[in-house]
Amino acid sequence: MSFFSNMFGVSWQQMQAKVRYRILILTLLPILLTLVSLVFITIYWNISYTGKQLFMKVKADLTVANSTLITVQDNQEKQLELVMESWPFQNDFRQIGNHPTLQRNNLQQVLDKAKKDLNLDFLRLVSVSEAAADPDLRQMLPHIEGLAPFSGLMVLEPSRLSRIDPELAERAEVTVIKTLRAHEPNKHEEKRGLLSRSLLPVADINGNVAWYLDGGIMLNRDTRIVDHIRDLVYDKGTLPERSIGTVTIFLDNIRISTNVPLHFFPQGDDKQGRALGSLVSSEVREKVLNQGLLWVDRAFVFNDWFISAYSPLKDINGKRIGMIYTGFSESPFIHNYLLNIIELGTILMLVLLVSGWLVYRGAYSLLQPIERIHHVVKAVQSGRNLRIGSLGLDSDNELSNLAEQFDRMLDLLQRRNSQIQAAAEQLEVKVEERTRSLQEKTEELQANVALLNETRQQLVINEKLTALGELTAGIAHEINNPTAVILGNMELLKYELGDRAVDVEEEIELVIQQVGRISTIIRSLLQYSRPGEFNAPLEMHQITPIIEEMLVLVRHSIQKQEVVLNQELNASYPIQVNRPQLLQVLINLVVNAAHAMNGKGRIWIRTYDWVQHGEPIGVKIEVEDEGKGIPEEELNRIFDPFFTTRKDGTGLGLSLSYGIIKRIGGTIEVSSTVGKGSLFTIGLYHKAIEDQSNAPYEGLLFSGKHNDMSKQ
Repeated sequence: MSFFSNMFGVSWQQMQAKVRYRILILTLLPILLTLVSLVFITIYWNISYTGKQLFMKVKADLTVANSTLITVQDNQEKQLELVMESWPFQNDFRQIGNHPTLQRNNLQQVLDKAKKDLNLDFLRLVSVSEAAADPDLRQMLPHIEGLAPFSGLMVLEPSRLSRIDPELAERAEVTVIKTLRAHEPNKHEEKRGLLSRSLLPVADINGNVAWYLDGGIMLNRDTRIVDHIRDLVYDKGTLPERSIGTVTIFLDNIRISTNVPLHFFPQGDDKQGRALGSLVSSEVREKVLNQGLLWVDRAFVFNDWFISAYSPLKDINGKRIGMIYTGFSESPFIHNYLLNIIELGTILMLVLLVSGWLVYRGAYSLLQPIERIHHVVKAVQSGRNLRIGSLGLDSDNELSNLAEQFDRMLDLLQRRNSQIQAAAEQLEVKVEERTRSLQEKTEELQANVALLNETRQQLVINEKLTALGELTAGIAHEINNPTAVILGNMELLKYELGDRAVDVEEEIELVIQQVGRISTIIRSLLQYSRPGEFNAPLEMHQITPIIEEMLVLVRHSIQKQEVVLNQELNASYPIQVNRPQLLQVLINLVVNAAHAMNGKGRIWIRTYDWVQHGEPIGVKIEVEDEGKGIPEEELNRIFDPFFTTRKDGTGLGLSLSYGIIKRIGGTIEVSSTVGKGSLFTIGLYHKAIEDQSNAPYEGLLFSGKHNDMSKQ
């Protein structure tokens, strides 16, 4: 707000107190808010969308790098095939059976020349027996099919490198450099070599494979591949000025081939040296090398922050042996962001200053009459009898009309003052009379408040049931269509499979059965919310088969928990129920009991005949758990629609279960002790009694104490 104070030469408190400045502020405020919003939107777009583009680019660069490695191996295979098909090789190879030692030496001379011409680090001819005896080549032999070559990455110790070529062991040595934000190095020198190796079977004139061409390159200290990738993806014009693009191949977490410079220079001058032997940051190593995941994010590369992408490298056996990286420096982009924001802010501030000055000059003629009106108002407040009079404006001007109306209002107020004084005395008398009347009605109002609270609670419950009706209707509409499609496609699947459908007939029937169960549940929901529209058929059933079917259905829901289900099924008296609805109630209770326990515990399911006056009248079912229990303040709400204490719960399970039991005249009793568990008891009569009561929760029985029973 100091901007307005400096611009108009008054304090912020004075500006708030004066109408003229308040009008000016209200005029300028939309401009200011628009400009500020534009600044923040621009910053957001730069950070969000441009940042996404940078990560998309570096991910594409990494894809090019991986493709280049694959291309290198494909080229190696083609090079070996060209050598094998060349006339010098074939001429000497056909004579190898006559003079093995002499012809092999001649062949090696041909291979040495080809190695030099093809820029390979090694190229040699090995026999089948030599390949079988070599532990490294022995890993590649199972991957060869027929006469096709096979290529892959391989890490070799110095002794094995010397077996191929002594010079390889010397070239492989890389001094390890302690690096910022990386783990402490566990060795001073990396002597292993990372090879891109190809093996090509060589057949004789009879088509028998007795020899192999073994060739490839060592990636340690070899900058040809990383420089080639850098030239492909970070050519001139692809990055901002002062930004450099780099590519690296890692053996474990050590850079063995890289164009990351030892010191940051915008041009990336190779004369400054390359960061061979430096280590990758610990965050990248953990995610890419240890977990085998892709990294596309900003990362600390040797001595600076880069927009980076890493992916793991695997050897021929699928073991992670290193990483490949592409990235470019982050600081030039941040510099450009800040420069753009400063330029935009400067332009917007100039626009605001010019707009404020123009608004002030344009509104000056409007503010003078407002100032005069303000002085008159202050004078009237202090008790002076002043009037605004003429403002020197046109008669149809709004401010002129306002001043005229204000003067008339002051005249009217003066006449009304005497009337108000007289009315005040009469008002005091009436207030006393009203006070006595209100005191008499206070007791009646207090009595009505209690009745109102009870009525409001009933209305809340009815509104929940109404909402449940609308919700279930929507659920039925949205779920019935997919279930019909599933059933249709399952029938089509059986038809298309024909005789082969026997192999998955059990699974297909299980899907159809469960889809039917979904439809049954939807119908049950509608029956609960709209009992007049749906009448579920009631039949006589024994309770034990229903319990056993329920146990089969819930085993998938609780199989991940260490829950033990104990059964004491002693009921023998038949009851009149709707089987699917009772299954739904029992599944809800057992699944809720499993959720009430932290991963493991016991659940008891008991049934016994309900006897009164020595005669059986139905069956009782108990579901008891060792869960955390239900607090007393929540116990009387657990059957409310939409009430739940679980993050992923809907609050409908117990509510629907209660509605199903209540409509056939059954009872539900709940007892619970916090820290010990809960016991749900269902009472079902031999002959169902349809309940048409309008009181949704009449007859519920709750108890804060746990009913201790034997836990076998």
